[in-house]
Order: sequence, then C-alpha cells, then structure tokens
Amino acid sequence: MRFALFGAGLIAITYGLARFAFGLFVPPIRADLGLTPEVIGIIGALPLISFILASLVAPFLSVRLGARYTAMLSGTLAASGLLVISQSPDAVSLGVGVFACGISTGLMMPALSGAMQAVVERSMHGRVSSIMNAGTSVGVAVAVPAVLFLADAWRLAYGAFAVLAVIGVVATWRLIPSVSRVTPSDAAPPAPISSLQWWRLGWLSVFAFLMGFVSAAYWIFAPDLVVTLGELPPGATGWLWLAVGIAGLGGAVVADLADRNNPPITQALMLMMLSTSLALLAASPENLFLAAFSALVFGLAYMSLTGLYLMTGIRLLPGRLSMGPVLPFVAVSLGQAVGSPVVGMLVKAFGYAEAFAIFAAIGVVVAILSPLYPRTIGEEPEEDERETGLQAAYDSQLLDADGNPLEPDTEGARAS
Repeated sequence: MRFALFGAGLIAITYGLARFAFGLFVPPIRADLGLTPEVIGIIGALPLISFILASLVAPFLSVRLGARYTAMLSGTLAASGLLVISQSPDAVSLGVGVFACGISTGLMMPALSGAMQAVVERSMHGRVSSIMNAGTSVGVAVAVPAVLFLADAWRLAYGAFAVLAVIGVVATWRLIPSVSRVTPSDAAPPAPISSLQWWRLGWLSVFAFLMGFVSAAYWIFAPDLVVTLGELPPGATGWLWLAVGIAGLGGAVVADLADRNNPPITQALMLMMLSTSLALLAASPENLFLAAFSALVFGLAYMSLTGLYLMTGIRLLPGRLSMGPVLPFVAVSLGQAVGSPVVGMLVKAFGYAEAFAIFAAIGVVVAILSPLYPRTIGEEPEEDERETGLQAAYDSQLLDADGNPLEPDTEGARAS
C-alpha cells in the first residue's frame, strides 16, 4: 500500500499536472496567446502523441536504466515541460512544453511497473496498479486551487507545478528501488503470447482507443465550452476539475470490482455515463451546478474505464508488466490524440454544443458493443490455452523449496 500511494503521487504529477491539467488552463492560455480552437486541438494532441512514442521505448529504458532512473528521467522531463509552458510566448513553445510533458507520462508507468515487480507480490499487481492510476485524479484536483486563485496567472501556476515535479524527482531518487530488470533474473520466462491472447488484446485496444477518442472532447475543451458558450468566469472552471478529481478517486474501487465481477457490463455502464457527461455539459454550460455534476460523472467514468483496461491488460498477460498495462494506455492516448484535433475542427465548423453531442453519440455506440469486451483466458471449458487472470498471477508468485518460481500445473488442475 505504501508503494501504491507513493506511485499515485508520482502519477499525480506526471499525468494529472503535466498532462491533463492543460485543459483547465485552455481559456486563459488561448486568450493570452491568441490561439484558435483548431490550434488548441492540435497542441492538445501533442502530449498524447509523445506519450505513445515514449511508451514504445519505455520498457527498454526500464531494463537498461532501471526503475529509479527511468522514473527520475520522467520527472525531469515533466519539470522541464512545465517550466517551458510557464514561459511560452507563442504556440510553438507551448507545443514544445506539452510535448515534453507527454514523454514524461509515457515513461512513468513502465518505471513504476518495474519497481512494483521487485517489491509487490504479483497477486496484488492489479490492485496496486489501479490505485496508482487513480493518482491522475489527485493531480487534477491539486490543479484546482491554482485556477481558482490564479485564473489570470497561468504562468505562475505552471511554475508552481514545475517545482512540485522537482520535489517528485528528489523523492523518486530516495524511495524507488534501483532495479535494472523488470523481472527477477531467476524467474521462469513467460510463455509466448498465444493467438487467442493477441485477439483479446486487440479487442481491448479497440475499446481503449474509442474511449480515449470520446473523452478527448471533455479533457481538452470542457473548460473552454463553459467559458465561451456558457459565459462563466474562467475561475469557475476550477470547480469542474475539482469534481473530476474527487469522483475519479472512486475509479480505483469500481475498476477493482469490475475486474472481479462483470467487466463488459461495467464498461457499458461507464461509457454511457461518459457520454451523458458530454451531453449534459453541452446542454447546460451556463449552469455551474449541472456543469460540476457532469464533471463528477465524467471523472468517475473515465478513471473507472482506464483502471479497468489497465487491469484487463495485466490479467491477459500475467508476468509481462512491460506490455500488459502499457497497451491499453497507449490505445487510450492514441484515441485522444486523434480525437483532440477532430473536436477542434467540429467546434469551428458546428460549434461547441454540436461537437460534444456528436462525441456523446459515438460513446453510446461504443457502449452497445460492450458484449465484445475480452474475458481472461481459461474461463471457457473448450479453451485449452493456459490460464490467465488473477489465479495465474497468484500461481506465478509461488516458490519451490529452492526459492524458484513454480510453474502452475494446469494439466493436473484440469484432471482434478
């Protein structure tokens, strides 16, 4: 639990402040730098693109540099990007800053996964990862006081975020173990990924991509919508992100329950909630109470879905922490990277309300497809593949008399 909470703190800095807090400051940034919605949409996609690129090399860096130094590199890039944003005079420098922040997010989770492999029992990996994922909500909530009291001083706010990132780097150096391998050297190598696993990982990635595509509208343009269309003061947008942060903390609990019970039904419910939040905000942007309520719904739905996708990836690929939790996160970010400029173009062509309504409708269609959500392997009698899921993760933790990991006796289990 100590590791989970510390990891959540680092995720709060790299994900919450360095990446998702940007949407909160879009209204004052757009006004000060004279940016159009199209330009904001493109800039909003840059950290998502850099996240994907960083995620592709992060597993190799975790092995070469070790968990501690990979996490420190992530924190350093976050601090640098936040500092560049705070001093940005134009769209180009702003884009450079958010791009660096995106790289930091792509490196942090694989680094924490490597450290988790060394200090946390495998049977707890899913739950610890879900708690760390909820750190995004903490970072989003931390950004709220800045926009409430520094709505017109966004440069000062980003400077303060950079200071917090530096503190995180120092804490990482002191507390994260310097493991150089994601898996112990004496651990049994994981079996090759089967075709059935690839098939279900593909479906998981499709759902994660589509959810990221739909959620991009809220993350990037929700504050700008209530200011431009609802004519609320810029400082009022802080209440939206406070609601997102508070409700998002419940995502860790919902994801854990869904992982153990019925993931397809939970995904359908949460996608409907996500779509409802978009439609509600577009329908009543001038009502702060309803706007805050939509943010509560969005925060709970988004964090529950990301946590569910992360845990499903771990269950489908037990023992492959450099790949299982990374694939759905890359898919979510790729969906957001595609969705962000699309929202910007729709806003320019049709307006905020119509653009949000279109994305809400897409979310409803994706929710209808939830029966296709992948199960862990070994649930059906006709599946002769090795088992995945929680029991497989627990079996991987068992040791023999010499301290070596035991291979699960799946043939004997089936015979009994």
